[in-house]
This record gives sequence, structure tokens and C-alpha cells, in this order.
Amino acid sequence: MTTTPVTGDAPSDAELEAEGDIAADYVEGLLDIADIDGDLTLDVKQGRAYVSVESDDESLSTLAHPDTVQALQELTRLAVQAKTGRFSRLILDVGGSRDARQRQLEKLVDAAVARLDEGASQASLPAMSSYERKLVHDIVADRGLVSESYGDGADRHTVIRRA
Repeated sequence: MTTTPVTGDAPSDAELEAEGDIAADYVEGLLDIADIDGDLTLDVKQGRAYVSVESDDESLSTLAHPDTVQALQELTRLAVQAKTGRFSRLILDVGGSRDARQRQLEKLVDAAVARLDEGASQASLPAMSSYERKLVHDIVADRGLVSESYGDGADRHTVIRRA
């Protein structure tokens, strides 16, 4: 096993592709253990490795719950880190769960915008993962508003206000 020292440098596309390969092997092993069929797709975008698992049947439905995907993603990141020696920002998608979560976050932002339209000076969203907060910041910016994250750890949340 070769390890790369932990540095502040952003990983190259080749390193991210290697992360994706390691992650895919790990996820494939988990699927085999659970006797679940799935097709894996690897991608590199925005400085992250993305691994998607899809299936033509309903076999992934039990794994596609957002909390389950988050837990599987953390386990997969740890497996990648164990092989590379580097923290991984890998994103795992199971059965389209990321798209479903994107739509849920858009609805949360829309509800917060409605509170602003009703006269609130700001609107807070529930605590969520760093990846979800990043998605929220992007959605908010697309709607011409501003957002900031507040809090620590599991309590970190996003607050939205007008520009």
C-alpha cells in the first residue's frame, strides 16, 4: 500500500480518479455482501470524485435513504483515506438519492424565501451536512439571495437573507 502525505494541496484529476476506483471497489464489495445488484459510474467534477450506483430494479431502494447514503459515503471516504492517506471529499449517490435530496433542498429554500417575502429579515434552515449546505448556498445564489453557515459540528446550519 502506498500512501501520500496529507497536505493542503488539492488532489489532481488522476488522484481523484484513483479515489473513485478505490471507492467503487469498496462499494462493490458492500453490494456483493448484501447481495444487491448495482451498476457503478465514476466521475470527477468540481474537485471531487463522484461514485453513482444505479439499478434497473428496486434493489437499491433500501440504501437510497439520505441517512443511509450519508453513512455509506462516510464509510467509503474512510476506505479511500485508508488506501491513499488523504482525506477524501468523495460524493456517493445511490439510486438517484442526490437528485432527490437536491429537490428537497430546493423546496426548503423556497419555503425560506416565502418567509422572507412575508417580512422575515432572515430564515434559518435545519442543520445539514457540508455537502448539503454547499448545495443550499448554490440554490440561494441562483435565486439572488445570500446565505451563510452558522454553528458547529452537527448543529451547523444555513441562514438565508436578502442581498
